[in-house]
Amino acid sequence: MILSPLLIEDAVKAALKEDLGHGFDVTSQSLIPANASAKAVLRSREAGVLSGLIVALSAFSLTDVDFDMVIEAQDGDAIEAGQIIASIEGPARSLLMAERVALNFLGHMSGIASLTARYVELVKDTGAEICDTRKTLPGLRIFQKYAVYCGGGANHRFGLDDAILIKDNHIAAVGDIDQALDQAYMLAGHTKKIEIEVDTLEQLETVLANGKADIIMLDNFDIEALQKGVEMAQGAAILEASGGVTLDSVQKIAQTGVNYISIGALTHSAPNHDFGLDIDI
Repeated sequence: MILSPLLIEDAVKAALKEDLGHGFDVTSQSLIPANASAKAVLRSREAGVLSGLIVALSAFSLTDVDFDMVIEAQDGDAIEAGQIIASIEGPARSLLMAERVALNFLGHMSGIASLTARYVELVKDTGAEICDTRKTLPGLRIFQKYAVYCGGGANHRFGLDDAILIKDNHIAAVGDIDQALDQAYMLAGHTKKIEIEVDTLEQLETVLANGKADIIMLDNFDIEALQKGVEMAQGAAILEASGGVTLDSVQKIAQTGVNYISIGALTHSAPNHDFGLDIDI
């Protein structure tokens, strides 16, 4: 997965404009001469997985064209506490102007990647894949999903337009499961996957009998119900477990034989990864 430079530029420019308010950094302009230069190192303060470095560095390059940068790690790398990620040299005022925006993107994205990697490690060798959801911050979905990818996870749908996902409210609005699946199948075409959410084994039985779902989401099933669901499906559809998954429960869920485990917490509850930008005097 590659982030589009255009999307990076738009997001970083918006963040810089938000931070600059009326157009300048009043502290730096008050204290630092206009022609002063500075060199800084971008350092990780804890162990984790790196994500968002190019986004962070764009904050500096979009603030001033006169920066020299040396990149010392890549997105997806495991990083250690104290490790230098990049060195940046250029106008001191601009360096400080971009600092917080750069650290915000880098810390948030690396936090997601690091949390994802913990989940991925717990399910290795089970055959299950960890994936994200649409529970993302408005305007940041592409960056958050990219961070999941950096952590070794898989991306669920990016929006409402790239896959059909029939949830309980859709079923309630249409009338029943069969009608919802039949309508979706009639309109989807052969290139678009159909996924449906079920809450009970009885609903799963109905979906399997219908035969039109490519993927079935087993929502908030306990371990016993997941095991029974896998037995019932017998490989007829891809199975996705979802709902309340934690680091404590994910391994047992994976061992039931489901294909995917979707976790909203990867993006909406990941802790920030601590980075620092330290001026090298």
